[in-house]
Amino acid sequence: MTPARLALPLALLAAAAFPAAACAGEIPAEADLGAMLFFDPNFSAGRSMSCATCHAPDTAFTDARETSAAGMASLGDDGRSFGGRNAPTAAYAAAVPAFHYDPALKEYVGGLFLDGRAATLADQAVGPPLNPGEMAMPSAAAVIARLRENPDYEQAFRVLYGPAIFDNADAAFAAFGRAIAAYEATDALASYDSRYDRYLRGEYDLTPLEDLGRTLFFSNNNVNCATCHSLRPEDAAQEPFSNHQYRNIGVPSNPALLALAGLPADHVDRGLAENPGVTDPGAEGRFRTPTLRNVAVTGPYMHNGVFRDLRTVIAFYDHFNNPDRALNPETGAPWSPPEVAATVAREDLKGQPLTERKIDALVAFLEALTDARYEPLLASGTP
Repeated sequence: MTPARLALPLALLAAAAFPAAACAGEIPAEADLGAMLFFDPNFSAGRSMSCATCHAPDTAFTDARETSAAGMASLGDDGRSFGGRNAPTAAYAAAVPAFHYDPALKEYVGGLFLDGRAATLADQAVGPPLNPGEMAMPSAAAVIARLRENPDYEQAFRVLYGPAIFDNADAAFAAFGRAIAAYEATDALASYDSRYDRYLRGEYDLTPLEDLGRTLFFSNNNVNCATCHSLRPEDAAQEPFSNHQYRNIGVPSNPALLALAGLPADHVDRGLAENPGVTDPGAEGRFRTPTLRNVAVTGPYMHNGVFRDLRTVIAFYDHFNNPDRALNPETGAPWSPPEVAATVAREDLKGQPLTERKIDALVAFLEALTDARYEPLLASGTP
């Protein structure tokens, strides 16, 4: 499904994030300063790209620009570069714990970017400005020089982080990341007001189809969705719909994205194995399990945007268990092989074959995880 776009001007959304105190010349709180930085394009080489360019609040903090990538990847500040991965939503990212190895689970958990190479949200926030394919600034010092062009920013930094904050560009750049992370941790990005959340509060009755989808989602006897996409007991409040662990679910390569990114056709994205803190060969092809909040309006899907429709994603999971689900409905051809076959989590992918109605129900439940303000983005007419 390709949702319609909300007619909400980004400038108005940005202005709404800025506090009255800042407008009056007063020192903003750290999260409010972070909001200003998040929406400011001056921290890209050509002054054309902000964090909000790839994480637009009017489309659930994803990249809604119309480019030749059709949402599979984001266009950089230079107007020609594309990354090799799909930009995930920034919404609910603050729920992701710091990257660590859990010895009890024997699993890597948390961290930002799809391979966890940024340990925290603040670490992630300072990545794009220095990425040559994204905002393309040459150094932390160059970012801070841009920041100091704005006397309000400079004053706020000195008050919030100390009068000597600019004595060390790296320290100031780290503070830049902390401010953005503080904004990303606010309820501006995590409202927990979807139909499902309202159902848990007794404010909404799930439709029969949504309720069937909920039952299937949390059932271990039908599908294994909740194995990776839940952290707390069934029907817990503020469920992130991810266990924040890493799995290889057999996603195929995306030749169209590889071509756009200038990568060879046989390029393999090693996922977690790309993280410099990980040496385990079993990490090959694993990616951090994303949140399912707003999933119905944040396609295309998977780390490489290889699937455009949410229903296709569910059919993809089903094809591991259902011999009648042999063809990719988007191509009409057999499913392509996994990008990394050796580490596919086949036990986690086991389940009962799904009927069309059960797929309808799972789609309906996933649509019910859409924040209230994004419900207009849903395709009209739930099956």
